[in-house]
Amino acid sequence: MQMLNSSLARRARTSVWLLALLAGVTACNKQEESSPTPETPAATSAVSESSSGKTLAYVSTQDAGVDVIDLATMQVTSMLDVKAKGPRGLALTDDGKQLVVATRENGSVSVIDTATGEVVKQIEVGKNPEFVRVSGNYAFVSSEPSAKAGPPPKPGSKPEEDDDDDEEKVPAKIAIVDLTKGEKVREITGGPETEGLEFSADGKQLVITNEADNTVTVHNIETGDLVKTISTHQYGDRPRGIKVSPDGNTYLATLEFGNKFMVMDKDFNVVRTVDTAETPYGIAYDSKGERIFVATNKAKLLQVFDAKTFEKIKEVPTGNRCWHFSFTPDNKQVLLACGKSDAVFVIDADKLEVTNQIEVKNMPWGVVTFPKAMGSLENAK
Repeated sequence: MQMLNSSLARRARTSVWLLALLAGVTACNKQEESSPTPETPAATSAVSESSSGKTLAYVSTQDAGVDVIDLATMQVTSMLDVKAKGPRGLALTDDGKQLVVATRENGSVSVIDTATGEVVKQIEVGKNPEFVRVSGNYAFVSSEPSAKAGPPPKPGSKPEEDDDDDEEKVPAKIAIVDLTKGEKVREITGGPETEGLEFSADGKQLVITNEADNTVTVHNIETGDLVKTISTHQYGDRPRGIKVSPDGNTYLATLEFGNKFMVMDKDFNVVRTVDTAETPYGIAYDSKGERIFVATNKAKLLQVFDAKTFEKIKEVPTGNRCWHFSFTPDNKQVLLACGKSDAVFVIDADKLEVTNQIEVKNMPWGVVTFPKAMGSLENAK
């Protein structure tokens, strides 16, 4: 009898243990079923892709939004809706978390969270915004309040001097936007139809090209005061692109109606001009400051010059209305946005040959990368 009771007790303990084990397994299964599913690749953010080793290019398209290119595959992976018409200039914050895009039709910039691709803020900046540059938590945005609709006058045509003193020549305001506050905090007065923006080497001055009155102006960023005005008329009209050399000793400005670029020293004295093909626009140094790249619109060329001698090294045939370009972050390739070709041309930076064309529809205008690289709209840090 005692042996029977002992056996029954052992069986009871075994049954209790098995029931407990079964309950544990069931609970684990339920927990796994209730756990959220991992994020799909399609939902992966631009920033997380960059942090995992991928590099990206952002291309503004005037008739749509911003295309995102995976530089590992050289393919467009998505398009960001800027919630407005006419996107042109664009710039990334240093951490790549926000993309600031100038939208012409509503006189604003759209601030996009690159992690979600959503517009988090639209900030009014002024009529016809064009270039965007970011420094720290601030975005600087040029505008063209006196710009007329339609194409610009042809090079060499007689300027409309009768309009010089009327209301159409409205001084432009460079809007300064606090990206933390999400609002425009102040303005710097430029010339009519401000175009390109560049920071001085020490970061204390803003250099602006003003295409309507043929000047380059230098302003104190902190106070907004005008420091210097450089007239371009004797060298060429319609200054467009502006770029500082990596060593900070030289500034370049393209003169669209002069078919040349102007070379200035660190004190903004003009030291020479260099002839280019027809209608130069975007301009940039390579990362070492050894070569100068110039996009010439009507000539359909990307021209390359020696940065010391200013001798022409090579001309690369490109597409239609190619205005702005950027190196890839590894400096091995150049990405050139060609609006009327609906393409971004990929150029080998060493061989100086076109190696690929990426289809980007809807009039591509400008291109920047993350991590940041040298280009006509940006400087690598």
